[in-house]
Amino acid sequence: MPRRWSTSRRTDLSDYPHPIIAEEGWPFLGGAVVAAALVHVLAGLAWALPLWLIALFVLQFFRDPPREVPGDAKSVLSPADGRIVAIEPVRDPWLERDSLKISVFMNVFNVHSNRSPVDGEVKQRWYHPGKFINADLDKASTENERNALHIRATAGHDITCVQVAGLIARRILCYVEAGAQLLRGQRYGFIRFGSRVDLYLPTDVRVKVAIGDKVSATSTVLAELP
Repeated sequence: MPRRWSTSRRTDLSDYPHPIIAEEGWPFLGGAVVAAALVHVLAGLAWALPLWLIALFVLQFFRDPPREVPGDAKSVLSPADGRIVAIEPVRDPWLERDSLKISVFMNVFNVHSNRSPVDGEVKQRWYHPGKFINADLDKASTENERNALHIRATAGHDITCVQVAGLIARRILCYVEAGAQLLRGQRYGFIRFGSRVDLYLPTDVRVKVAIGDKVSATSTVLAELP
């Protein structure tokens, strides 16, 4: 069972709670390296080169670098690396309220570790099975496999943070349950191989990003709470 990460704020490599390569990737990386090494020894570099390239891809996919935590308690940080694909007023399907949705699409070259967007308490968690259509499409938010957290921010606002599986993403990992205390930038989950994260925010937030912007988990402020 994956361990739960420390709740203390992490801003430098020496104080980071896990290696630069995410723990979720160790079996994949180990298997890829062993396979490539065996073929290299038995058949030579020409045959092993494709396997070494696969190992290199796995290595970059599961990288999980430490990040500085900007802003204050009213700052809503990006929960994932990727590109902004939606900023729109919608109905939050989890809390049944009007909200502003900001969606971050992750491709296979982005870091896939998910971080808390705010300081706060997890009030509820929902898991919903579903399809695996392209996460770049807006209908992925309502049709794909997804895991949602209702976070009550210390600033008093309700945030819904939803991990959404993608076309080739087949595993959503979430390590927190109701009652957990999260800090901005704290690692709480991981999605393997391409996906998106949707944030449902109060309608009166001040948005700091635009459609098409590239964002980084923790490092980028997506919005400011009122």
